[in-house]
Amino acid sequence: MSITRSIAMLLSAFALLAAVPAQAAPPRVLGLDDMSCSAWARSKDDAEQRGRFIAWARGFLSGHNYARQAQQVSDVSNGTVEMFVTRYCNEHAKSSVNEAAQRMSDLYSGRNAPITK
Repeated sequence: MSITRSIAMLLSAFALLAAVPAQAAPPRVLGLDDMSCSAWARSKDDAEQRGRFIAWARGFLSGHNYARQAQQVSDVSNGTVEMFVTRYCNEHAKSSVNEAAQRMSDLYSGRNAPITK
């Protein structure tokens, strides 16, 4: 293979790599030490710990409202948050409370789909 052809192939490969968009890093979620659905289930009889989870989820939803003012989550009670997360974690036991809050923001904002760029 000639040097000219090798250089042309190398340049083509670089051009293809440059054309592929880089994957964005997933957002960093700041939450409790253990945000798993199993931790949520364990907090059922611990009102203080359950309250921390609910307060975190409400804060997450408020952050969504701040960032997406055109698609705000409607007012929801602590009981609504608790029921939603409980149902979500029962259906997705290997998931997390933050994933439940993300899906809640999708549903309660009227968007019904994850946020995309």
